[in-house]
Amino acid sequence: MPRVTGIGGVFFKARDPKALSEWYAKHLGFVLEPWGGAILKWPEDTADDGGLTVWNLAEQSSTWFAPSESTFMINYRVDDLETLAKDLAAAGIPLLKPIEKDETGKFGWVMDPEGNKVELWEPKLSDDKTKA
Repeated sequence: MPRVTGIGGVFFKARDPKALSEWYAKHLGFVLEPWGGAILKWPEDTADDGGLTVWNLAEQSSTWFAPSESTFMINYRVDDLETLAKDLAAAGIPLLKPIEKDETGKFGWVMDPEGNKVELWEPKLSDDKTKA
């Protein structure tokens, strides 16, 4: 049987797509293509897992995405969460709570200008790997 092999894209509506795209480029490092979107390439990810995407559903009553009222939340893989969090804070974009760590890595959350909660995840590297 044919099956899904990965996430081919993330698409959502915005009140001002150009401004929101520019916010993601400026604050999260997205490289915007001439057509306005970004292409995230797995080979650029240095984590041990080789670049994976998690897919999961939440109950309608879940508060997981709060304080956002959106029905979705996107988790972006990042290569240096602590430095990114400092850069975001300096730009007036504070984390919603302190960075959390677990066996899979580090997590932080911010709100984008249109009220979408954004999860930032730095996957854990094995002890024999160092950041470039």
